Amino acid sequence: MSLEPGRLLPLISAHPGGRSPITCEYRCGNACAHEAPNPSGNEYFGDIAKGVSRRGAFKAGAVMAAAAGGFAALSGTAAAAPAAAKIPPGNGAKPVPGTDFDPVPPNRLDKVSIPEGYDQQVVIRWGDAVVPGAPKFDFHRQTAAAQAKQFGYNNDFVGLIPQDPLGVRNLLVVNHEYTTEVHLFPADQYDPANPTEEQVRIAWAAHGLSVLQTFRDPIGGALRTVSSPLNRRITLDTEFEVRGPAAGSKYLRTSADPTGKRVRGTQNNCSGGVTPWGTVLSGEENFHQYFANADKVTDPEQAARLRRYLVGTGESTRKWERFDRRWDVAQEPNEPNRFGWVVEIDPHDPHSTPVKHTALGRFKHEAATVKITADGRVAVYSGDDERFEYIYKFVSKGKYKKGTSAHARRHNSALLDEGTLYVAKFTGDSPGEIDGSGKLPADGEFDGTGEWIPLASGDKSFVDGFTAEEVYVFTRQAADKAGATKMDRPEDIEPNPVNGRIYAALTNNTDRGAAGKAGVDEVNPRNRNKNGHVLEWEEDRGDAAATRLRWRLLLVCGDPAAADTYFGGFPKDRVSPISCPDNVAFDAHGNLWISTDGNTLGANDGLFSVPVSGPERGHVKQFLSVPVGAETCGPVVTDQLVLVAVQHPGEDAKNSAEPTSHWPDGGSAQPRPAIVSVWRKGRFGLVGRIGQR
Repeated sequence: MSLEPGRLLPLISAHPGGRSPITCEYRCGNACAHEAPNPSGNEYFGDIAKGVSRRGAFKAGAVMAAAAGGFAALSGTAAAAPAAAKIPPGNGAKPVPGTDFDPVPPNRLDKVSIPEGYDQQVVIRWGDAVVPGAPKFDFHRQTAAAQAKQFGYNNDFVGLIPQDPLGVRNLLVVNHEYTTEVHLFPADQYDPANPTEEQVRIAWAAHGLSVLQTFRDPIGGALRTVSSPLNRRITLDTEFEVRGPAAGSKYLRTSADPTGKRVRGTQNNCSGGVTPWGTVLSGEENFHQYFANADKVTDPEQAARLRRYLVGTGESTRKWERFDRRWDVAQEPNEPNRFGWVVEIDPHDPHSTPVKHTALGRFKHEAATVKITADGRVAVYSGDDERFEYIYKFVSKGKYKKGTSAHARRHNSALLDEGTLYVAKFTGDSPGEIDGSGKLPADGEFDGTGEWIPLASGDKSFVDGFTAEEVYVFTRQAADKAGATKMDRPEDIEPNPVNGRIYAALTNNTDRGAAGKAGVDEVNPRNRNKNGHVLEWEEDRGDAAATRLRWRLLLVCGDPAAADTYFGGFPKDRVSPISCPDNVAFDAHGNLWISTDGNTLGANDGLFSVPVSGPERGHVKQFLSVPVGAETCGPVVTDQLVLVAVQHPGEDAKNSAEPTSHWPDGGSAQPRPAIVSVWRKGRFGLVGRIGQR
């Protein structure tokens, strides 16, 4: 890996995933510093393989291979050959449309680096106006009232919803995942041990989502926000309706809401998805860290349920419990159960009440994305972003109604309130060959079969010892009992609109194979997996409602020079290094685009394109990199535009007194999370097409 000159690389952080201690503390409550909260004894395939004779292992592999038929039986394409036979080094294949650009070299520059021939512009940054009456941002004179009208902090998911055939007018929906109070406020104003009530309320207002009307300049290329009645802020004070089979559950009732059907706010919204009917789904992820005093809960069953979600003990980092009892688990033991859901926002109706969908289960949702089944129902995929957690799917009972009218939006939203919730179990087809080193099996791929295990449907539970209500509210424990496969931090999961396959980012898991922890299996093949991998699967007959699947790994990420990496069989000396895949997206050609979080290879995080078929399959190319200390989030890729959310720039600094980044405003300014648009400069001053020369 070569690095662009400009900055010397620091020593690699000791924190898993290469993140700074500040990020780890404020984004996820230092989750990786605690024992992984999954204590279940689920069998993993590495254990099973150890007990199989060589002859038995060969027979088992043959049976699985025959059952899977590679991907050829499903897609009509040849199963992948071993890497050495796929593409000889130096084979100059023509770039796939959408990926024809000169890759950006890894670097440590304090800017958004983009390919030659492209231009960029900030769309909106933390503190910019969203709704009418929002005052101009003043870092030193913030108020909760102002922040409730301004763009929130630490933007993550980005959803772009076209309002005309050319994509000139669009609705932009952005999640605000979390607040980093030591950077949110001037260092001489904020005392982490004693925050003021106003500072706490500012943080509440900085969470949630923003809805914005935007205009894409068809000539100049930039995307800009405009004033509109549709512009809206959703915060931790916004009322949400709880719907689905757990609405009104005894586990959701609190002193402030004895009905269990109305929740104040949404928090730690990570990634999400735009639905075919024009709404946005958003996953509530690391909600556990906002709560305090779970150690004071004396009921053993309740205490165990809190531990399974790693709900905070003692004082919380932000001290919110001092100003609202709902953050104190000793006083409100059910309040944590009101978070960890998939929420739905209707950006077309600024007066609509957002919804929490309980039928999709409660866990640390990284995202939620939709695919329509063969018979017209709705499937929703989601990952639980923690070490050794699971991949889930929900399939609706009712059928999808095409269109984005108000009637269609109401009808399709209601589909998410009744259906079947599943969890995934993966099996490899090379038993006995996975040793944790990342070495490919003899068949040249990490691949196998899988099944979707039903957990609950309506008021019926399929898990022994669990009521349906318990399955929805305590989904992790139900999945433990069902025997799901423990994964390496499953994050964003997206269906490919061109080939119909599903792709999941598995960011990392440095506990894999550690003493007393789950060992390797073929779908998680490396011990101490610090760089992550990308999983690809195809549902049986290509139908999202199927209960069986065939899978393989597209990428095993890391330094291409390392023996334990794999790039879909593409020559490793011709790819960009990639580490810690997080969010995924697709362009109109079906190419996969991956944003990273916590690059362990010594360079800034970035956005990468990857063809998923043909001779260029696995050819990773870096399209952009983000500034110092930042994470690349929320990619949107259209023919004319790439959008990324630059989250927590400069968050490797101890506090705001000595910023390590001054992006995006430059000079001596404080860093501000922001959305950036990138476009290709075409002929005669017109906009070109992304990834096409």
